[in-house]
Amino acid sequence: MNAAHRPGEDVELVINWGLGVDSTAYLVRVLDDPVGHGVDLSRTVVLHQLTGDEWPTTRAHAERFVLPLLRQRQVRLVQVARASRALEIAVMDDSRQPERIIERGPWTLWDEYEAGGTVPQQGGIRLCSLHAKGEVGDSWIEQGIGRRPFRQVMGFNADERGRKRRDEAANKNPWRQGVYPLIDWGWGRARCEAFLYERFGVRWEKSYCSFCCFPVSMGAMADHLDRMRAHPEIAGRVLRLEYTSVSLNPQARLFGRRSLLEQFDPGRAADRPVLAAFEEELACPGALYHVRRILPVSKADPTRRGRPMRSVERVHVGRPSALGRRLRTVSERHGYPVEVDERYGRVRTWMRRREPELPTVEELMVTAPYHVQNKQAGHFEREWRAHSWRGLRRRD
Repeated sequence: MNAAHRPGEDVELVINWGLGVDSTAYLVRVLDDPVGHGVDLSRTVVLHQLTGDEWPTTRAHAERFVLPLLRQRQVRLVQVARASRALEIAVMDDSRQPERIIERGPWTLWDEYEAGGTVPQQGGIRLCSLHAKGEVGDSWIEQGIGRRPFRQVMGFNADERGRKRRDEAANKNPWRQGVYPLIDWGWGRARCEAFLYERFGVRWEKSYCSFCCFPVSMGAMADHLDRMRAHPEIAGRVLRLEYTSVSLNPQARLFGRRSLLEQFDPGRAADRPVLAAFEEELACPGALYHVRRILPVSKADPTRRGRPMRSVERVHVGRPSALGRRLRTVSERHGYPVEVDERYGRVRTWMRRREPELPTVEELMVTAPYHVQNKQAGHFEREWRAHSWRGLRRRD
């Protein structure tokens, strides 16, 4: 970190750089000809918000092709990450001579999903991007620029005008002016890709987390799976994350109705390294979890489901096979139905299944990798008693 940089340094332009195709195309074009684009590089900050789970090839291309340009032009690169689940930030590097792209900060999205036993959800706004990028960048700007007018370049391409409108509507900083040069230039994704290929001779890959749930909706599933096959160790890790999530909640697949695991065929040679890496990931210690879930009625609309509430308790830690045998024995003794995944070893017992009518609850015991932490809202037990009683009365 360059100690010469201090909050309040005269910054006129902030360039959001996510390492991907679009923002990189803009950044490189400006670095090649700053005067022609009306940019004073001495008053510019390139801001990179770390998610902690960038693909290795994307980082490598950024270090090989873009960092030398930043060093040559003496452009300030700030790499910032979330420091904890609370909105605290950590500046990982702040330099006009950056040597590398920092891989992760103290807190990452992966940490949150792994500890919670969940995966990103497709519905609604992209909260993961908001937590790891938007809020982090806004916090740094508040500290690093303060109450001074500045422009912020957002790398939305010409095919993403809706993102521009949403960014303008969400802006709460009166000192900020959002600018969208790729839209102004009419540069869509294909044009940005072509520019980078012409400039560097490589196919620049899209930047996103390895466990992202949006490749399906982006029409990029085939490319995503090829990327997984090229990095089986990453694929195995993500498969373990999804497997844990589905263990605690059979509905919680990475792609909604489709799971990532279903995309890989043991009979296909290209998929075998991925599945082998997954099995290596499952060779970790296991845990027995007690999971309770409340599916309430929405307070705003009684015809719809409200926000679910969940309690997860890690009851035991040990060898997965031993935990599974113990759970099967106890469940059969008490007459509870047992589900066994013969291929990968998961054992799940249902003490109470959800009913079709809301509100309802469900309760289960399940074996899964040990990474999930105990979690329960302070008012959960009160709500559990109330909703469980409603279910019993309805059955009577």
